[in-house]
Amino acid sequence: MNIFPVLPILVPLICALGCLAARRSLAAQYAIGIGGAGALLAVAITLFAHVWESGPAIAQIGGWPAPFGITIAADLFGAILVLMAAVVACATTIFSAGTIDEPRLRFGYYGLVHLLLMGVNGAFLTGDLFNLYVWFEVLLIASFVLITLGGERRQLEGAIPYVTLNLLSSALFLAAVGILYGVAGTLNMADLSLRVPALPRDVMTAVALLFLIAFGIKAAMFPLFFWLPASYHTPPVVVTALFSALLTKVGVYALIRVFTLVFTQDTATTHVVLLVLGAFTMVTGVLGAVAQMDVRRLLAFHIVSQIGYLIMGLGLFTEASLAATVYFLVHVVIAKSTLFLIAGIAGGLRATYDLKKLGGLYTERTWLAIVFLTAAFSLAGAPPLAGFFAKLGLIQAGMAREAFPIVAVALAVSLLTLYSMVKIWSEAFWKAAPAGAGPRDGGRSPGDAGARVSPLLAAPVVALAALSLLMGLAADPLYAVADRAARQLRDPAIYIEAVLGKRPAP
Repeated sequence: MNIFPVLPILVPLICALGCLAARRSLAAQYAIGIGGAGALLAVAITLFAHVWESGPAIAQIGGWPAPFGITIAADLFGAILVLMAAVVACATTIFSAGTIDEPRLRFGYYGLVHLLLMGVNGAFLTGDLFNLYVWFEVLLIASFVLITLGGERRQLEGAIPYVTLNLLSSALFLAAVGILYGVAGTLNMADLSLRVPALPRDVMTAVALLFLIAFGIKAAMFPLFFWLPASYHTPPVVVTALFSALLTKVGVYALIRVFTLVFTQDTATTHVVLLVLGAFTMVTGVLGAVAQMDVRRLLAFHIVSQIGYLIMGLGLFTEASLAATVYFLVHVVIAKSTLFLIAGIAGGLRATYDLKKLGGLYTERTWLAIVFLTAAFSLAGAPPLAGFFAKLGLIQAGMAREAFPIVAVALAVSLLTLYSMVKIWSEAFWKAAPAGAGPRDGGRSPGDAGARVSPLLAAPVVALAALSLLMGLAADPLYAVADRAARQLRDPAIYIEAVLGKRPAP
C-alpha cells in the first residue's frame, strides 16, 4: 500500500488523540497543536513532491482492489489542496496560541482543529463518494463544536443556521449517493467515470443536479449561502479564518471533482447551470459585502463572492478555465485567511469590529496596514499580486468561450471588491482613531488579539501575506503547476488508470 496519501489523514488523527490524552496540560496542547500542524505541512510537501514526480498516489485500504474497497487517491489537484490546508493549519495554530483563551484550550480546541483537518484532508483524498460523505460528516462535527466552543450567546445563534443548512446538505448528499448507487452499482469515482456515460442521460442529469445542490450548500453558492454570513462572524476570528480557508473550499473541491470526473455527459445543462449560479453567487456576495460595516461580516460575504469565481471556472469547463480555477483557489485560501487574521488583530486593538469605531491603525501599526494592503489588493485583483493573475486567467478563458455576460459580471464584481477593500482601509487604517478608542480589559478578550501584538500573531499574518506576494511574483511557475493539474482534471484517464489499474477505452 502506498503510504503517502494516507499520512495527511493519519497525522491529524494522531494529533487529535494526543490532544485528548494530554488535555490537562496546556503546554502539551500547544506542543501537539502547533507541532502537529508542522508535521502535517512536512507530510503535505512530501505528498505533493511524490505526486508531481510519479503521478497519482493510490492506497487501497486493506488490500481490497478498486472499486470494491476503500480507495485513497491523491492526484495533483488533491495534493495541492492538502498542501494549502497544511499551510493554513500552521498559520492558524500559531495565531491561536496568542488568542484562544484557557477554557477553550482545556475543552479541546487544538484536538478539534486537528479533527477538522483530518476530515478536510480525507475529503480531498477519498476515491469514492460514500467516503466523501463520511469525511464531510467528520469535518462538520468538528466545525459544529468549534463554532459553539465557549458557549457565548452570539455563537449559539450563529450555529443554528450553520447546523441547519449543513444538515440539509448532508441529507441531500446521502440521498443522491443512494440513488446513484442504485442506478450505477458503484460509488468509486473512477469507476463511475466509466459507467455513467452508458446510463440514461436524463436520470444522470437529475442526479447531477441533486449533487450540485448538496455541494452548492456546503460551498455557500447562491441561493443557499445565507448560513455563512449569519454564522462565520460569531466564533473567534482565528476559527473563522480556518473555516474561510477550508470548509467552503471542500464544497468547491467536491463540485470540481464530480463535474470533471463523473458528470460530464450533459455539460450543456449542468455546466450552464453552474455558470448562472456562479454569476449570481459573485453578485450577491459582493453586494452583501458592500453593505456591511462590521469587518467580519464584510469579509464573510466576500467568501461567498469569491466562490462565484471558482464556480465560473468550473462552468466554463475548459483546460484554461480549470487552470485559472486551481490557481484562484490557492490564492483565495491564502488571501482570505490573511484578511481574517488581520481583522482579529485590528479588532483586539480597538475592542470592536465596527468600522465606524475603528481608525488610526495606519499610524499605530504601519506594518499591519502594509500587510492588509497586500492581501486586500490581491483579493481585488490588482497587479502584480496573485489575485490579478487568477482573475485574468478566468477572464481570458471566458472570452475564449465567448461567455461575455459572466465576464462582465466578474469584472464588475472585482471593482466592487476593490471598493469594499478601500472602505476597510479608509475606515480602519487611514482615518483618525475615534476619541477614546482602545482595547478593553487590558487589551484582551476571549478569542481576540491583545493590545500588544505578539510575534505569535504577527508572524503568521506576515508569512501569509508574503506568500500571497510571492504567488504573484512567481506566477509563471505556479501557473504551470495549476495548468498541469487542470490537464489531469480535463482528461482524467491518468486518474482512472491509477485507481482501477486499467486505462479507459478511447
